[in-house]
Formats: sequence, structure tokens, C-alpha cells
Amino acid sequence: MCESTIKNNYENVLQRVKDACVRSNREVNDVTLIAVSKTKPVEMLQEVYDCGCRDFGENKVQEIMDKYEQLPSDIRWHMIGHLQTNKVKYIVDKVYMIHSVDSVKLAKEISKEARKKGVVVKILLEVNVAKEESKFGIMSETVNDFYKEVVDLPGLEVCGLMTIAPYVEDAELNRQHFVKLNQLMIDIAQEKTDNISVGELSMGMTGDYEVAIEEGATFVRVGTGIFGERNYNV
Repeated sequence: MCESTIKNNYENVLQRVKDACVRSNREVNDVTLIAVSKTKPVEMLQEVYDCGCRDFGENKVQEIMDKYEQLPSDIRWHMIGHLQTNKVKYIVDKVYMIHSVDSVKLAKEISKEARKKGVVVKILLEVNVAKEESKFGIMSETVNDFYKEVVDLPGLEVCGLMTIAPYVEDAELNRQHFVKLNQLMIDIAQEKTDNISVGELSMGMTGDYEVAIEEGATFVRVGTGIFGERNYNV
């Protein structure tokens, strides 16, 4: 059974996801809730798993490796943090999707390691839509060129775009960034000449995921809203 606090948190977030879908005339199944479990112990992840969640997001390679071995095999692991090229080899065959591909060099390394392991890795291209100096990600102006440079790399499936919006007290302030990412995705889709589907948008966190859903998010990444405050001393 779920621990009551986590169960209540998880069910509350799920309801808010559904409400945002209703407001924006979207199907609930079009949005995947990722429980961002960084720094949280496996016992807490298991509680969320028992509530029905199968998508978990981590910022660090080591945490994915540690938790991967201790938790059920049907979990879909999402790498959402900055990924160093020298650590790609450890997770290419363990993650469902890498959300944070922010350079051609990284994409090529994922391609190389994916071929070694005989897997195809789903990736998202990380875009620094708000142009924050403290954030990783490519600039909006270079997205199309970046996409063209990596889309045909073997062992990769480029599924869409991701952004980390600024921390704001008022979620409405981030709507402009979500609108922009959605438009960038539309622009890529219009230029494509193959039949590969590209349309995933990973955007929105605890403070603004409802606005992100209203603007087209297909993945929302919620940590504090489910698990409570993170322990940064881990």
C-alpha cells in the first residue's frame, strides 16, 4: 500500500494533470507524469510505484544505476539531468529516454554506445528557451540545425524537445517559454521529410506543469509535488 502522504500527493498531481488536460481539450493519455525521484531513497520510489507510477526521472547517472538494480524491471527510467559523455556507456541500455541531449558531441557518444549495446535510445533535444546562463541546452535559433545534424545518427530515435523553464512564483510567467518550445517542435515537424514521428515535449515541473500541459507538454517532470522537498545533502 502507498504511504498516505505520498499517495495523497501523487493522486493530487494526477488529478491536476487531468484537470489541465480537460481545460486544454487534450486526452489524459497524451501526457506522461514522470516522478522525479532524485535524492530520494528506493523505499519512497517503491511507494510511488505501488500507486501505479511507472515513469521515474533522475538527474544523476549513479542514482539510475543504483536504483535500477533495486526496483521493478518495468519502470521506465528517464535521464533528465545534464549527461557527461564519459558516463553515457553506463545507462544507454537502462533508460527509456534521455531528455537532456544538448550537444552534437553527446548525441554522437550516445549513438556509439547504443550501437555497442545493440539498442536504440530515445532522446530529446534540450533547448534553453529562456536563455538562462545557468542552464544547459542549445539556443532556440539553432534547434533546426541541431536536429538535422543528429536525426540520422544510428542507434538514436530523436523524439522531440525538452526545456527547463526558470523558477518563478507565478507559473503564468513561464507560459511564453512553453509556447515557444511547442512552436519549435512544430517548425521541425513541418520541415521533416521522413515518416518518423517527432512530437514529444518534456516541459513543466512542480510549480508550472499545469501551464505546460495547457501548452502541449507530453511529459511533465514532478518531484517536490510528489515526494516533498529534496535532500541536497545526499
